[in-house]
Amino acid sequence: MAMGSVLKQARLDAGLTQAETAEDICSQAMLSAIENDQYTPSATLLIALCQRLGLSLDAIALANNFAIGQEPQFNKKVAALCNAHQYKELLRFLNQDAVIDSIADGAETQAYYYYLAVAQFQGAQDWDDAQQNLQLSLASATRTKVPPVLTRLAKISAAYIAVLKSQQVTPSIQADIDAALKGIDRAKYDENLNIIFYLAALIYYHDRQYTESAKLLARGIQFTTSHNSHYMLANAYYLLAKIATQLGEKDQAQDAQQRSALFSELFGEQVFNDGPDEE
Repeated sequence: MAMGSVLKQARLDAGLTQAETAEDICSQAMLSAIENDQYTPSATLLIALCQRLGLSLDAIALANNFAIGQEPQFNKKVAALCNAHQYKELLRFLNQDAVIDSIADGAETQAYYYYLAVAQFQGAQDWDDAQQNLQLSLASATRTKVPPVLTRLAKISAAYIAVLKSQQVTPSIQADIDAALKGIDRAKYDENLNIIFYLAALIYYHDRQYTESAKLLARGIQFTTSHNSHYMLANAYYLLAKIATQLGEKDQAQDAQQRSALFSELFGEQVFNDGPDEE
């Protein structure tokens, strides 16, 4: 799926018209041209559009949620709260005795601790407890030759929180990244696997390894589109635009064509124009 089509889908998902999306950013005609892949926006314009569409670098909802217990209503509640990014309410809900008592097996225990970690990280900004519960989630996982998607999510989430604390990719963080990505092309496809590439790229972005981040985004976009999915593509293009901006600021003397060549090499086409901001 091309970038314009991805932006159009994100706009429709946000329930916005072209006029509402373009207001004070660019003309509606330009947005229409972008959505129809007739015009490639600059990084600055793409960032503005992504922000208007409510995209965030770190607020991610799962494509498919996991059962935390035997009570269907509890599972539906968790999915609804996550999709609405109501993490404080999710944290309160997960701490209820009835919810905890409904957990019946290892898979549900693994999912419960994963969601508890997400709620603590996003809702309470409690990074230490979130990391601890991710480790409990991993300890509850069934050992398999090819790691299941939830195990990969817990690994890459632990690495992401760790890099936010250290602001550098340490050997232990790199090990978690490698474990999350290992054999991913052989895994049974689940749209949540798209997240693994994105969060790995985001980790390198926080460590200012922008080229490595862009390469992982390219790999993730190819992985996603090869499975006829568009989930996480808008986030990937948003992060790519942020990378393009950072690369420009990193070396003001670097020729614009050289920066464009980097993305052309990674994606097989020129992803961003390096012209003045569009009116």
